[in-house]
Amino acid sequence: MDLRKLDLFLAVVDHGGFTRAAEARFVSQPSVSQAVRELEAELGTALFHRVGRRVTLTAAGEALVPPARQALRDVENARAAVAVVVGLEGGVLDLCSLPTLAVDPLAPLVGAFRTAHPSVGVTLADPDDAREVESLVASAACEVGLTVEAPVDPGLRAHRLTEQDLVAVYPRGAAVGRSTTFSELTRFPLVTGLPGTSTRRQLDDACAAAGVTPDIAVVTAQREAIVPLVVAGAGATMLPAPLAQNARALGATVVPFRRRVRRPVLLLHRRSPRSPAADAFLAVAGVDVAA
Repeated sequence: MDLRKLDLFLAVVDHGGFTRAAEARFVSQPSVSQAVRELEAELGTALFHRVGRRVTLTAAGEALVPPARQALRDVENARAAVAVVVGLEGGVLDLCSLPTLAVDPLAPLVGAFRTAHPSVGVTLADPDDAREVESLVASAACEVGLTVEAPVDPGLRAHRLTEQDLVAVYPRGAAVGRSTTFSELTRFPLVTGLPGTSTRRQLDDACAAAGVTPDIAVVTAQREAIVPLVVAGAGATMLPAPLAQNARALGATVVPFRRRVRRPVLLLHRRSPRSPAADAFLAVAGVDVAA
């Protein structure tokens, strides 16, 4: 099975169509179409449903995605295994992280990794939730993921990197003490991320445990807007402590919960062989993959 055809097949999957795949791979659209047709002929089945300009994966196409990604990853690992002999000279490390972990601890880790291995590039995917982080790592689209939930896939390993406190963030000048409760928090309208996101789920669970019903005033998919919305007076929220520091700098009132609320920060990777760059990143993070 031709690796170039697999790469073009995945480009169609990742970019949502043949034209965008061609643009991403700097080839002509007919070249992409021909490669996919030849791959379908070789496999004896259609890989995409074609409806006008739109394409969606068939069941066979869905089944091909993980092994295709792994095949390309194995080739990259083979190249990287040679590169490691000369000190990780080149290559790219694919990472993913929940958005609320990107500032801390991911940014310092990437900085330390790049300082130690300046010839290795880094790409960072932006999954919406913990399940998507797990899916990206399990499918080999990414090699290492930062999340807050243990994986269910037995092919993955999780290492506890640290823990984060979750704190209450109130509008400027809110009449609150040096600590707070969820009963006090829900006296304010709340600004939150979408249902199902990790911080929103923890907020919902904590309110339910406290027996209070939050007044969700603003729900935003743009998580970077939560702090400005709170500062502007749209409501209060709950955030990981590292993100709350930015809110404090902008004038919001940030206080801890009287009953401490914490969440783990986990690094995920596949149990199967990883690239030297991935192992180097895990080493920078202090993870012992042999343990």
